[in-house]
Amino acid sequence: MSEYVNPVYPATFADPFVLRHGGFYYAYGTAPGGADGRAFPVLRSPDLVNWESLGYALVPPGGHDFWAPEVAYDNGTFYMYYSAQGIEGRDHQLRVATSADPAGPFIDAGVVLVPEQPFSIDAHPFKDDDGQWYLFYCVDFLELEDDHRVGTGIVVDRLLDMKTLEGKPRMVHRPHEDWHLFLNGRTMYGNVYDWHTVEGAAVLKHDGLYYCFYSGGAWERENYGVSWVVADHPLGPYRRPEEGGRALLMSTLAGQLIGPGHNSFVASPSGNETWIVYHAWGPDRAGRRMCIDRLRWEHGRPATDGPSATPQPAPA
Repeated sequence: MSEYVNPVYPATFADPFVLRHGGFYYAYGTAPGGADGRAFPVLRSPDLVNWESLGYALVPPGGHDFWAPEVAYDNGTFYMYYSAQGIEGRDHQLRVATSADPAGPFIDAGVVLVPEQPFSIDAHPFKDDDGQWYLFYCVDFLELEDDHRVGTGIVVDRLLDMKTLEGKPRMVHRPHEDWHLFLNGRTMYGNVYDWHTVEGAAVLKHDGLYYCFYSGGAWERENYGVSWVVADHPLGPYRRPEEGGRALLMSTLAGQLIGPGHNSFVASPSGNETWIVYHAWGPDRAGRRMCIDRLRWEHGRPATDGPSATPQPAPA
């Protein structure tokens, strides 16, 4: 039986998103740009374990600090959703780029998806069984409501087409746990807050329910991890797990894989397994690198043995 050991790619590859297309896996991540001025490294693999670099995917329209690419395929076109800072002097804004090839080049479509928001990141396109597309993404919440904390949270909106949102976002999840803390005393929007964060939505449909997985906490610290909320429809309302907010992934391997999170999901080569793809820091803290572990379901709850740092059976 073949095996793998995390991380499965040696270079910085944060916020990993994996698309399966045409018998291959394509991975896109947040990392320093290429010498050609392009953003987002793109990798290809036949098996989720052995990856080759295909260069960089996005031809940027300007700006800097390009984050968290995710790619959807629809009617012969690949759509890359990502955020960029500094275009027209603005903070991070969600944009979309298109390509005829999963490796790119992706050319920006000149569209800001949520122009009314001063800050928006971490777009996650999700296609339901009826063919309807939705976009999950993150914005900032400054008001106190119920037990929610001030900080970054997740909303969802219907896509009218692959470049146009309906403009009726609904709240999916806001930070509420102590482990969602990003930073105490953070200066934001002209005020000082104890800032909390949930981000990086990734949706799976299982037994008729919609599980929105998210990453919470501070991306550069040990409290970063993955949990979920669940709903009967992509637009919600979403509810927390009945047994509380126990995380799916946390830093259980002290000094080996630290701060696992910002995941995506993909089927194994046989299609019989679901794998979680995520990033984690190594002990050198030199960069967040791509890791994988198998997802399973126990009594209707998602579970994984990750983060793993010892040899594991490879995806089947």
